[in-house]
Amino acid sequence: MSDMALPGSIEPALRKGPDLDKGFHPLTGIIYMGVVAAALLFVAYSIYSDIDATGTRVTSYMPYILLFVALLIALGFEFVNGFHDTANAVATVIYTRSLPAHIAVVWSGMFNLIGVLLSSGAVAFGIVSLLPGELILQAAILLYVLKLILQRATPALFGEPKGDQPPPWWIRGILILTCTLVSFFHGSNDGQKGMGLIMLILIGTVPTAYALNRAMPASQIEQFTANSMTASKVIEGKAAGYNVIGNPRPAVTNYVAQHQINEGTYPSLAVLVRDIGTQVTQYGSLAKFPAETVGNTRNDMYLVSEAIRFLMKDKEAELSSADVATLNSYKGSLDAATKFIPGWVKFVVAIALGLGTMVGWKRIVVTVGEKIGKTHLTYAQGACAEITAAATIAAADGYGLPVSTTHVLSSGIAGTMAANGSGLQWSTIRNIAMAWVLTLPAAMVISGTLYYVFSHVF
Repeated sequence: MSDMALPGSIEPALRKGPDLDKGFHPLTGIIYMGVVAAALLFVAYSIYSDIDATGTRVTSYMPYILLFVALLIALGFEFVNGFHDTANAVATVIYTRSLPAHIAVVWSGMFNLIGVLLSSGAVAFGIVSLLPGELILQAAILLYVLKLILQRATPALFGEPKGDQPPPWWIRGILILTCTLVSFFHGSNDGQKGMGLIMLILIGTVPTAYALNRAMPASQIEQFTANSMTASKVIEGKAAGYNVIGNPRPAVTNYVAQHQINEGTYPSLAVLVRDIGTQVTQYGSLAKFPAETVGNTRNDMYLVSEAIRFLMKDKEAELSSADVATLNSYKGSLDAATKFIPGWVKFVVAIALGLGTMVGWKRIVVTVGEKIGKTHLTYAQGACAEITAAATIAAADGYGLPVSTTHVLSSGIAGTMAANGSGLQWSTIRNIAMAWVLTLPAAMVISGTLYYVFSHVF
C-alpha cells in the first residue's frame, strides 16, 4: 500500500534535497569567535572614545555597563536576523544546486555586510509612507509578461534540477546574481533597522555624544549658517505682523501633529529657526555645544525639520518654488546635524548581520526549499522568487520602508508554486501566516511587559 499525504500536511517535496549536514573545520570556529571578540572590543573602544571627546566626567561606570548590555541585545537582534532572513536568500541557490550550501551562506553573508555598509540610512530614521498600490499592480503585470516571454524563449529555465547536477552555467549565473541582490538589499534594509535601534539607545542614554553630529565638518557648519539665514528670511516674511509671547514650541508641535496652519505657526517657527541659527553661530561647531543644551537643541532641530517637511507639501503655506528650494536646503542641513550614523555603528551592525548569516540557517533553508511547495524548485521558480524579493526590498529601501525578507521571499516561492500548478503545503502556509499575524501583538506585549518591569527595577 502506498503512502498517502493528508491534505494540508507537511509532506516532503518530491526529489531529495541537497546535503546540508556537512561539518566545518575547527579553525573556522576559532576565526569566527575571534571576529566576534574583536567586534565587541571595537564597540567598547568606540563608545569610550566618543564620550571622552565630549569632555564628560565619568563618575560611575554602571550606566555605561548597562549601555553596553543594551547594545549587545541590539546587535543580537541583527545576528538572529542574519541567519533567519538571509537563509531565505540562499535557499533557492542551494536547492537548485547553483552553489554548495557552505559557499552560499558565506557569499550571502559577505553581500549582507556590503549592503549594510553602503546603506543610505533612510530606513533607520523612520517610515515615510506606504508603497503606492499602482506600483505593486504594475510590477505584478510586468512579472507575468516576463514569465510568458521567458517560458517561450528559454524552456530550460522551467526544468527541475537533475539529481545533484548543477544547472547550466548561464542559469547558475542568474540564480547566483539574484541571490546576491537579495543579500545586498537585505543587508541595506534590515541592517538599517539595527542601526536605528542602536541610535535610539545611544541618543537616549548618551545624548551628549550622540544627539548631534559632532563630526560635522566646518564647511557644513558654514553651509548650515547660510541656509539658516535664507530660510529665516522666508519664514519671517510669512510671519510678518505677528509676534510670539512665551514658548514657541507648542504652536509648531501642533502644526506637525494636525497639519493646520494658524496665526501662530509661522511666527513660532521663525523664533525656533532664529534660536537654532544663533546657537550654531555662537558655538561655531556642534562639537562645542554645552552638554546641558545638546538635548534641547536636537529636539528643536528635529521639530523644525518636520514642520518644514510638511510646509513644503502644504498648499495653504503658499510657498513659491524658490521658497521651497530654500527651505529644502535648510532642512538638509538640519537633518545632517541630527540624522547621522557613526561609522562604527554601521560597521558592527554589518559584522553582526554578516556573521549571523553564516550560522543557524539550515532549518529556514529546509522550510523554504522543501515545505512550501510539493515539488522541487525549478530554476525559473527560484529566479522569479529572488528577483521579486530583490526588487521589492530595493524599492522599499528607496522609500525608507522596513520590510521583511522572510515575508517577501517565502511569499514569492509560494506564488511560483501556485502559478506552476505543482501545489502548496497548506499546513506550512498556515503556520507562516499565523507567525506573521501573531508577531506584532506578541512583540508589543513582551516589550511592554519588559519595559514595565525594568522601569520599576531600575
